[in-house]
Amino acid sequence: MKTSMNALVVNLLLAFAWAGMQGSFTLGSLITGAVLGFFALWLSAPLIGIERLYFARVYRIVRLALFFLWELTLSSIRVAWDVIRPFPRNQPAIIEMPLSVKSDIEILLVTNLISLTPGTLSVDVTPDRETLLVHAMFADDPEALVTELKDGLERLVAEVFEK
Repeated sequence: MKTSMNALVVNLLLAFAWAGMQGSFTLGSLITGAVLGFFALWLSAPLIGIERLYFARVYRIVRLALFFLWELTLSSIRVAWDVIRPFPRNQPAIIEMPLSVKSDIEILLVTNLISLTPGTLSVDVTPDRETLLVHAMFADDPEALVTELKDGLERLVAEVFEK
């Protein structure tokens, strides 16, 4: 078992086996089974030859998901607060964000995560795939916003797909 895909399949099978032993195929039992299966595979990886890339990638995906949920919460509060204020302080603008990610899936994930975050919207990717146009509700400092997006979201997306 030398590929991450095989480890994922085994992990899913362990999750379904756990749910079957519990007699309940609910989301909670499947998640519990997946977590327990992950740790069982992690402990037995040297014995059965699972690559460490699988465990690193799962860690990076969880880190990206938690980061996105944190940013989603903060931006939701900021947008809601600005909407209910008597005098909003938003300064919308379209900014250009140079892209470090190159593959289609990485660009797709970055643009979708930006669009899902309240206050920002991915407008377009230039034909040379070097720049992303982003409409930002709070663009009073465009350079700081670009730095925040690149150092946070784009960097974490790139880490998920590195080998």
